[in-house]
Amino acid sequence: MTLNIPQLETTRLILRGPLEADFQAMIAFGASDRGKFIGGRMSQWDVWRSLLAGLGHWALRGYGFWSVDRKDTGQMIGRVGMHLHDSWPEPELGWVIFDGHEGQGYAHEAALAARSYAARHFGLGPVISLIDPENTRSVALAKRLGAAVERRITFFDHPCDVYRHPEGVSI
Repeated sequence: MTLNIPQLETTRLILRGPLEADFQAMIAFGASDRGKFIGGRMSQWDVWRSLLAGLGHWALRGYGFWSVDRKDTGQMIGRVGMHLHDSWPEPELGWVIFDGHEGQGYAHEAALAARSYAARHFGLGPVISLIDPENTRSVALAKRLGAAVERRITFFDHPCDVYRHPEGVSI
């Protein structure tokens, strides 16, 4: 099976399909405390399954998470995209930026590109982002993206705010 994952380009970033070469960067993130709000630390096996699940999502749904590379260095710095896993209420825009790259606007830039592409090419929108209320960085990013809290739900036994992104927003 060949997956047709589109490549997106922004001013500073390339959003591309996941590769096995991403595995080491994903392991480092999975072993850190930065994954606290997306399920916690992950074993190498869990990270491998996550990489494969991401590819499977593209195959089953026709959309998914992109790997995010900096144009100037080629370094993978995170993941961003759309997903609708089992038990998710509706398609979600999500983001993860790896250690050392946060606070530089990369998540904002990548999320804008992913959200715009998803609306135009996948017919998704206005989408949601599910955010733990204690995840202040993601809350701030959702607001910067123009999203607003729609409701609070219990998600995997934890409180979670459903942020609704605006309709018809593109970059």
